Amino acid sequence: MNKFLREFDPEVAEILESDLIRQQENIVLIPSENFASRAVMEAQGSIMANKYAEGYPGNRFYNGCKQMDKIESLAIERAKKLFGAEHVNVQPHAGTQANMAAYFALLKPGDTILSMRIDHGGHLSHGTPYSASGTFYNAVFYGVDRKTELIDLNVVRDLAKKHKPKLILVGASAYPRKLDFKLWREIADEVGAYLMADIAHIAGLIVAGVHPDPVPYCDVVTVTSHKTLRGPRGAIILCKKEHAKKIDHAVFPGNQGGPFMHSIAAKAVAFQEAMRPEFRRYQEQIVKNAKALANALMKRGFRLVSRGTDNHLMLVDLSDKNITGKEAANLLEEAGIITNKNVIPYDTRSPFVTSGIRPGTPAVTTRGMKEPEMEQIAQFISDVLHSPKVAMIRTQVRYLVRDLCKQFPLYQDLHY
Repeated sequence: MNKFLREFDPEVAEILESDLIRQQENIVLIPSENFASRAVMEAQGSIMANKYAEGYPGNRFYNGCKQMDKIESLAIERAKKLFGAEHVNVQPHAGTQANMAAYFALLKPGDTILSMRIDHGGHLSHGTPYSASGTFYNAVFYGVDRKTELIDLNVVRDLAKKHKPKLILVGASAYPRKLDFKLWREIADEVGAYLMADIAHIAGLIVAGVHPDPVPYCDVVTVTSHKTLRGPRGAIILCKKEHAKKIDHAVFPGNQGGPFMHSIAAKAVAFQEAMRPEFRRYQEQIVKNAKALANALMKRGFRLVSRGTDNHLMLVDLSDKNITGKEAANLLEEAGIITNKNVIPYDTRSPFVTSGIRPGTPAVTTRGMKEPEMEQIAQFISDVLHSPKVAMIRTQVRYLVRDLCKQFPLYQDLHY
């Protein structure tokens, strides 16, 4: 496999081989990460990486785009069928680009956005002052209730009435509960706002019917094609027909140049995979595994934000453990468990240190792990984090993690 790379550039091949081994031998719990299929990866690494195709099918700025038109049209039709959307743009390179394009299409500089606070689970591209979204637009934020750690829609409604946003954004990167988009639509209608959903994390759950669907209620929906959707890294935008021209113009030429046609080919493959019955069963198992892992962690003395999860991730509050999120993530990595530090609502520590971690189950579920393995993983986490100064425990857990991963092999025939 990949003999050309090994022969031409052994240094790069060695790095790739090392990360293949890392993925094979570690438990990956970062909720935004997953393992794409071999078919998706083959399309991603295909000859379509060679072609510029600025524009859209049937209206390109370059010649030689006949096959590019075919693959992009195929990806669009599959995505429309998968999500039940009136219009789809498959060109955004990433979720942030998709979000920015949506803003450019619907808003003018200085317009007000109502979105979720980043330290309560929102995303950088939702109007934070650290990103372009906060530079161009006036962002007002909602968060979660201090006691329930859930979004209080009464508070959201009050903020909407007070600030009269042009756009209300619902979606998060670290919120473990379901979102009822119908109720958000009602609030948007009360104040005459556009409603936009960012479902980067939960897209796979939505198409499988295990999470409420935003498409019937939202003007625009942004989606990443990886994470729970398990495709290539990239994004798409779904919208009502009335916004189609504005969305397309905001993506190209407004926000990007030439699309990554190899990535669009891989998206088409991923959409086809997501229409299969086994994909629904996979998404159902993601949620079962998340609930099992959450319950197993709580049973071992860990406090979870909102006391559980409805989706693919959970937030573990370590503020009573005399350990920071950063320390916990580093210790777990030594033991072969890959997760990420994360702020929790009303965190007293900085985003670079944090009081929590954010485990998720998409990647371990792709490997075939189920509820019994979630119990084992919870025990591994407990052993490491309840004895942070005992290096021997991390070494022991590391061996146990490798043994568990061998039972659920990954990319066995892939080598660099």
